[in-house]
Amino acid sequence: MSYGKNNSIQVPHQTQIIKKLTFWKDYCSIGNMGTQNYNNHRKFYPPHHFIYLPLLLIAEIFGIYKIFNESVNQLAWILFSVLIFLILYLALMVRQHYALGLQNRIVRLEFKQRYFELFNTRSDEVEEKLNFGQIAALRFAYDEEFKELLYKALNEKMSGDQIKKSIKKWRADHHRI
Repeated sequence: MSYGKNNSIQVPHQTQIIKKLTFWKDYCSIGNMGTQNYNNHRKFYPPHHFIYLPLLLIAEIFGIYKIFNESVNQLAWILFSVLIFLILYLALMVRQHYALGLQNRIVRLEFKQRYFELFNTRSDEVEEKLNFGQIAALRFAYDEEFKELLYKALNEKMSGDQIKKSIKKWRADHHRI
């Protein structure tokens, strides 16, 4: 960092930093995968899934290796391995718990709104008969298919996965994490 004219702060290589941030934003975006469908609708967050978690996994494997190959500090390596395991477990559970809990509420709200728009009535009775997997799967169907699949979910007890596989024209959800 340096000061330019008028004591303004200038960051070196500012355009390079912006390019890198844009790369990661684009890389993490589902929009790059082309047409979304059943086979590719899941999303990964590269810094978490491909850097942080693998490093923790490598540290855990290293710690377990050291437990069996270094008898002098065996207790220290056991404690290290337990600590890394707990960090790994918390990293997986906490990240998913909060994000998915909030997203599940939003998916239910979207279902209620969409049901009201299509049928001009509240969805309370219908929603009680569906499990979350069915509600979540229905969001991938366009309106005409939504009505048909909703009927099948209610009357034929289709699972969420069966609903997803039955969708002929996939309505992408690029915002779920």
